[in-house]
Amino acid sequence: MLAYTFNFIDRTIISTIGQAIKEDLKLTDAQLGWLGGLSFALLYTTLGIPIARLAERKSRVNIITIAIVVWSGFTALCGLATSYVQLLLFRVGVGIGEAGLSPPAHSLISDYFEPKKRASALSIYAFGIPLGTMFGAIAGGWIAQNVSWQAAFMLVGLPGIAVALLIKLVVKEPPRGWADRQLAIEAESAGALGREASIAGAPNPPLASSDPALDAERKPPSMAAVAKRLLGSWGLFHIVAGMTLASFAGYGAGQYVPPYLIRQYGLDLATAGLLFGLVAGVANGAGTLLGGFLTDWASKRSVRWYALVPAIGLMVATPLYLWTFTRDTWQAGVAFWMVGGVLHYTYLGPTFGVVQNAMDTRMRATAAALLLFIVNLIALGFGPPFTGWLIDLFAQNAWVTAGGAGALEAACPGGVGPAGAGGAVDAACRGATAVGTRLGLLGTTLIYAWAGLHYLLAALTLPRDIARAQAAQQN
Repeated sequence: MLAYTFNFIDRTIISTIGQAIKEDLKLTDAQLGWLGGLSFALLYTTLGIPIARLAERKSRVNIITIAIVVWSGFTALCGLATSYVQLLLFRVGVGIGEAGLSPPAHSLISDYFEPKKRASALSIYAFGIPLGTMFGAIAGGWIAQNVSWQAAFMLVGLPGIAVALLIKLVVKEPPRGWADRQLAIEAESAGALGREASIAGAPNPPLASSDPALDAERKPPSMAAVAKRLLGSWGLFHIVAGMTLASFAGYGAGQYVPPYLIRQYGLDLATAGLLFGLVAGVANGAGTLLGGFLTDWASKRSVRWYALVPAIGLMVATPLYLWTFTRDTWQAGVAFWMVGGVLHYTYLGPTFGVVQNAMDTRMRATAAALLLFIVNLIALGFGPPFTGWLIDLFAQNAWVTAGGAGALEAACPGGVGPAGAGGAVDAACRGATAVGTRLGLLGTTLIYAWAGLHYLLAALTLPRDIARAQAAQQN
């Protein structure tokens, strides 16, 4: 969880200090979106799969340790960038490093925890998302406000080296399938082999050897077999589609909420970072944990709850977010923003849990990588650029409607009036940008409801699909 916290600090700090970068480097919102989107996601997603295949055979702890060192170093290097191209390339480096965390981490956690506890365990791991977003927003905003945006990158990147050392020293490498083996032994001694595992929606899969050397020699299932298990049923396909769309909206809107607070309400970088960080840490964190523990409890009655909990959360969160981003003051919407954040983030634990439960022991790292490849290539790669494009589109329309001439990008470089243009021009530039930002966020927010619909569709067949996955594991 600590590693994932630093993963998200370094990944999402761009959203908090983005306004300072935009004004300093004279960027459009679409360009800002590419910094948080495809530049990071392209190698992050593609390298995740070969790293996961390696993690099916080699030490997952070592892979994670090396990955943290790489992404932390590139985050610090972002602070040395003096142009958009340099910053773009360093962000690619951050993505290369971060590709090495989640696939082996999901596999490790699944070996430590039995099936009926995995959604809860993985929700605790995923708690690093809101924690990282919170600390990155608060620290990044304060440092950018009081020192510089370059210093913010350096000061949040370098401590990751200490986390890498801690992972290497503290986390142990368990035998493959250890938790499943322990569950099978306990069930057999009680004369009820497999009963407990079936409650959680997963059987006792073929067990790996407890000998690490022999374990390393056993060949994992092919990529095609993992992909077929993940995408070959109605229920799991719609689970993946729902997570992809929820993440698309989350990454897209999340990158522009701090700039929205600055542009719409006149907050400074530090205050916007503090407000965004507290909501992300408290509300989104509570939702992440709630989703995992609630699903593990409810799934004892039916595995449909792996899909129903996210469906309900996302569909109810959508109107709450729409209300939040249409208020005249941030105080009027913050309570709805908080509740929406709790409900929205309930999808993480159930999604990660049901995917791991549907996989054999030597499919788990690869399944996590394949899931994250699909989700992050689409969501992280194109979510922020999509929202940035929407903002630029709506801002241009607002500029023309207000009587502005020509392209907003040329008239208002960086979204503000050019030096010497006067207060009226600056106000017009900032006003058009603020209107565009609000409308862009509203458009992106509607995608949450679309994601919720996919989770509802998944619930229709999920019990049957999990039963088939059980049979495949036993064979």
